[in-house]
Amino acid sequence: MSNRLAGLSARLTEHPIEPLFLQRWSPRAFDGSAMPQTDLDTILDAAHWAPSAFNYQPWRFLYAHRGDRHWDAFQDLLVPFNQSWAKDASVLLFILSDTLLDAGQGPKPSHSHSFDAGAAWAQLALQTTALGYQAHGMTGVDFEKAQRVLNVPETFRVEAAVAIGRQADASALPEGLRARETPSDRKPLSAVSFAGPLPD
Repeated sequence: MSNRLAGLSARLTEHPIEPLFLQRWSPRAFDGSAMPQTDLDTILDAAHWAPSAFNYQPWRFLYAHRGDRHWDAFQDLLVPFNQSWAKDASVLLFILSDTLLDAGQGPKPSHSHSFDAGAAWAQLALQTTALGYQAHGMTGVDFEKAQRVLNVPETFRVEAAVAIGRQADASALPEGLRARETPSDRKPLSAVSFAGPLPD
């Protein structure tokens, strides 16, 4: 039996889940309002409570508030398409991960650094939604430039950028993006979840 969340009529679930998972989506229209540092701290605190291998917590979060001294440099790391709408976000954030893990026997390559950073991103996005904002993750980034401009060590990976802010009406977007400003659907659960090995 499908479950429909009020206000997000395009999103249906096959099983009852917490509404927050459906309320979270990735809009591009933001209203440009300022975000209090206390709200951002709450969002980042939720992210950093994510699970990780050996509790190594490989994630790092670098952020700029709209209009602060880092904002233009952060904006310039996005591809032009993303700059066109992310300019109205309240905060731009980059998520990094430490590719080396030291579990007491010296550093060695971490198998799960990106997986763990992804868990932190998911918690960040959900806490953002719980506070009445939205977050849009993106990999449309000049990663080589980001590594240099953000002073990222060679042993760290720049995973993604995130735009955070209060959602605005789609009319705030460039005309070509307005029709796309709607929550996306998902594949059927049966297409991604299997008992036993992957089918042939």
